[in-house]
Amino acid sequence: MYTEILYEVSDPVAVITLNRPGSLNAWTETMGHEVQHALRRADADPAVVGIVVTGAGRAFCAGADMKALAELSSGRPDPLAQADRTLPADAGDFGGRFPFLMALDKPVIAGVNGPVAGMAYPFALCCDVRVASSSAVFITAFAQRGLIAEWGLSWLLPRLVGPGVALDLLMTSRKVAADEALRIGLVNYLVGDDELLDFCRGYVTRLAESCSPASLAVIKRQVYEQLHRGLGEAEAESQRLMVASFGRPDFAEGVQSFLEKRPPRFARLGTAETPPPG
Repeated sequence: MYTEILYEVSDPVAVITLNRPGSLNAWTETMGHEVQHALRRADADPAVVGIVVTGAGRAFCAGADMKALAELSSGRPDPLAQADRTLPADAGDFGGRFPFLMALDKPVIAGVNGPVAGMAYPFALCCDVRVASSSAVFITAFAQRGLIAEWGLSWLLPRLVGPGVALDLLMTSRKVAADEALRIGLVNYLVGDDELLDFCRGYVTRLAESCSPASLAVIKRQVYEQLHRGLGEAEAESQRLMVASFGRPDFAEGVQSFLEKRPPRFARLGTAETPPPG
């Protein structure tokens, strides 16, 4: 079904691999459509609790394909400008090329196995959790190409590392190695190159074994939507969501499993036992 990505599901993990290793997985219009399709496919699959996105070969993604950039610099229309635009018209803040990841119900883990540059930077930041291997390196690159902070990066980056660090990284386009990325909060975990996928799979497996998928979906929605709100509104909404959670089977199972000192058995999203979270 796919030509520029790989897709596999091994309950409870879906793995999406950007698969253009000869070009360091540079982003194309085709790749964009395939990634979006695979993410939505995984989000709708009851066998999937979490999604891992990584790159084939020695890079995560080197940014936009240079052939497309060369055509654009010559005055031709941007071949990526309208790519991936199959999102709902009313998607609001989460209707962009990469922010739609934040509206998926399931956790998305970026397994950063090498360089992340250009438009791959906001793509990685729109994933919920970033796990870097020791070979990972982050490069904004936009200022070096006569461009600006693209695809929402001027909103995303300061919220992770603060405005001063964000401006430094955007203005200098300097390389940020994996250890610095961990120190400044750009990534959540740093592991060895050979451990990356096992760690990411294990992360999702631990969620599947101990957490309610419905709760994960609501918590994810709370965090991203409430970034745009004041504390009072966020707290009031959390009360409404808390009362709603009392009526779900997952709450009863969570309490009962604790009392019985056993692992919880939560139903997966998309099954008859679990209605859509809300």
